Amino acid sequence: MNRLSLTARISLMFMVAVMAVAAIGALSFKLLTQHHFQSLDHHTLAEKLDATERILGQLNGIDNFEVLRPQLTALLGGHRDLTAIISGADGRVLFAEPQLIDAPGRPPARDTVQTWAWRDGAHEYEGTIRHIAVPYETKPFTVTLILDVSEHVPFFEKLQQWFWAGLLISGVVSAALGWMMARSGLRPLRRVTAVAASISTRSLKERIPTEPVPSDLQQLVSSFNGMLDRLDDGFVRLSNFSADIAHELRTPLTNLMIHTEVVLSKKRNIEDYEENLHSNLDELKRMSRMIEDMLFLAKSDNGLIIPQQQNLAIEQIVERLLAYYEPVAAERNIKLKLAGSGIVQGDVLMLHRAISNLLSNALRFTPDGETIRVTVRSGDESTDIAVENPGEPIPVDQQEKLFDRFYRGDPARREGSTTNVGLGLAITRSIVEAHRGSIWCSSELGRTVFHMEFPHPNCSDGAG
Repeated sequence: MNRLSLTARISLMFMVAVMAVAAIGALSFKLLTQHHFQSLDHHTLAEKLDATERILGQLNGIDNFEVLRPQLTALLGGHRDLTAIISGADGRVLFAEPQLIDAPGRPPARDTVQTWAWRDGAHEYEGTIRHIAVPYETKPFTVTLILDVSEHVPFFEKLQQWFWAGLLISGVVSAALGWMMARSGLRPLRRVTAVAASISTRSLKERIPTEPVPSDLQQLVSSFNGMLDRLDDGFVRLSNFSADIAHELRTPLTNLMIHTEVVLSKKRNIEDYEENLHSNLDELKRMSRMIEDMLFLAKSDNGLIIPQQQNLAIEQIVERLLAYYEPVAAERNIKLKLAGSGIVQGDVLMLHRAISNLLSNALRFTPDGETIRVTVRSGDESTDIAVENPGEPIPVDQQEKLFDRFYRGDPARREGSTTNVGLGLAITRSIVEAHRGSIWCSSELGRTVFHMEFPHPNCSDGAG
C-alpha cells in the first residue's frame, strides 16, 4: 500500500481546513440570513397586529363593525402575501382578507400571542394569533394573521447552490495552494534528503548550511550535521585503527617470516631450530595479546563490557599491585608509595587491569631513584585515584591523544618494549568509562599525573 507523501498530506490537511472554515462560514451565513428574514416577518406581523388592535379599539359594538371594515381592508389587504382573519367572541368570522384559508396546526386560543409555521405543498406559511379585547364586548376578538413566506424558498435554494459551488471551488483552489506552499516549505527537507543521498565515505565532510533554513527546521539540520560529524569522526578513527592494526601486525609477521627463512636457508642443528621456535613463540604471544586487547576494545565500543557491581576498597587493589611491581621497581631503586583510601563500585578484575596499566606505564617513564605515588581521595560524590610519576613532561596537545589506540608520543616517551603497542591506556579508558567514570592526564613541572574518577557508590545507586 503506497503511503501519501508529506506534501500531499499537508495539501489535503490544508484543503480540509479551508473547506471546514468555508462550510462553517456558509452555514453561519445561511442561519443568520434565515434569522434575519424571520425577524422581518415577525416584525411585519407584530406591526399589523398592533395596528389592528388600535382600529378595533374604536369599535362601539358588534353592529358597527362594518364602519371599521374600510380601515381594516386598507391595513390588511394591501399586502399581497398576508391573510388576515378576525373572529368575534362567538367564533363567527367577521373579516377575512383576501380570502379565508385553513391554518393547520393552529394552537388553541390563549391570552398570549402565538406564532407558528407550516408547509402546505409548495407554500410555506408563518402565522400569529392574538386575542384582543374590544369595547362593549365581554369576550375578546381573535385576530389571526398568516404570512406566505414561500418567496424565501427560491432564495435559500439558490444560496445553497452557490454555497456548494463555492465550497467545491475553494476545495480545489486550496488544494492547489496547499500543494505549492507545502512544496516551498519542504524545500529544506528536500535539500537534507539530497545531501543524505549524496553522502558516501568520500563526502562525509559535506554539511548543510543552517542560515537559509527556517527556524523550525534548524534543529533538524543541526542534528543531521552533528550526525555527520560523529560519522566522520568514527570513520576516521576506524580508518586509523585499521591502518594501525595492519602496521602493528606487520612487524611481528615480518619477524616471523625472516627468522623462519633464515633458519630454513640451510641445514642447522637442533639448538638453532629450538632458538628460532622460542623467538617465534614470543612474537606469537605478542600478537595474541594484541588481538585480545583489540577484541576487548571492540566489545567496549559496542557496549558489551558490563562490569560486576560490588563495593571495593580501592586501596587494597593498589596495595596488591604495588607488591607485584615492587621487585621491578627495586631493581631501579624506584619507590612506590600509597596514600588515602576509598570505595569504588565495580569489577575487581577490570579495575585491577586499569590501575596495572597506569603503574606499568609510570614505571616505564620514571627515572631511576625516583618515587611513584598513588593517591586515593574519597569525596561526597566521587572517588579519585591519581598515579603520579616524575619524568619528561607531556605536551598539552598530546595529553588527550594518549588514550587513543596505538598512539605513541614523541620518541623520547615511546614504549621501548616490543610487548607494548599503545593499547594499554585505551583499554584503561574503556574500563573507566564502563564504570561511568572519567580519566584524564596532566603533566607539568616535571611530573605527570593520571587521574581516574569514579562516582561514589551512593551516587551511582541513585543514578541507576
